[in-house]
Amino acid sequence: MVIRLLLFGLSLAGCREQSRPANADTRSSDTVPSAKPRPLVMSVIPLPDGYTPVTAPAHSFAAWLRHLNLREDKTVRLYDGSVKRNQRAQYAVIDIPTGKKDLQQCADVVMRLRAEYLFAEKKYNEIAFMDYEGKWYNWEGGNNRAAFDQYLEKVFGWCGSASLEKQLTPVTDFNAIKTGDVLVKGGFPGHAVLVADMAVNKKGEKLFLLVQGYQPAQDMHVLINPNDPSISPWYRIPNSEDVTTPEWEFKKSHLRTW
Repeated sequence: MVIRLLLFGLSLAGCREQSRPANADTRSSDTVPSAKPRPLVMSVIPLPDGYTPVTAPAHSFAAWLRHLNLREDKTVRLYDGSVKRNQRAQYAVIDIPTGKKDLQQCADVVMRLRAEYLFAEKKYNEIAFMDYEGKWYNWEGGNNRAAFDQYLEKVFGWCGSASLEKQLTPVTDFNAIKTGDVLVKGGFPGHAVLVADMAVNKKGEKLFLLVQGYQPAQDMHVLINPNDPSISPWYRIPNSEDVTTPEWEFKKSHLRTW
């Protein structure tokens, strides 16, 4: 544990504050004229021609993620308010506060989004994260928001990419990828990104979106696709074993699910 906290202090560990509940899948691949501007949320990210959203049942994690607000300003800022040096990795910035501490890094963003969804759906008994030594941090405070924020800080201090990799279940067939899954390479440093949405065409070919945080703690953001700008920010299931993101190289074997 001392090693984990020391690494946090040195900002070597890979990769925290407020989202909104979702109800159903409302995205359409068609543009519909409207007198009112459409809300700037994840579900309005345009799809490549021929693709439609994968069905997301009401109250599912997938539906909730589609209703995350996006900021008009696409600048990624660090926890201290300064501008991140690399501004070429993000397609959009998610409108969730980072906090004033260097805590909400990569795996912390994944855990934050999962915890916020469960908190919004009042599934309090499902909010639990494990540290690297197998100790569980279970949320037991009901709808107490202030206490929940303190709980998240504790989780981010003791859990990270290495423990998240151990907690989640490996996905042996990458083609079974679904919204909410996680690409995670545990380590000090390690990295983790969340599969935030899925689309499919008539041939059954799938696309997915990725969301990440990074270190130092910074705004969580939707990643561009550096290898295929024609469909960016969407990703195809790769033919090789590599899943290349702007700031990390994953393998298909790194895919995990809750």
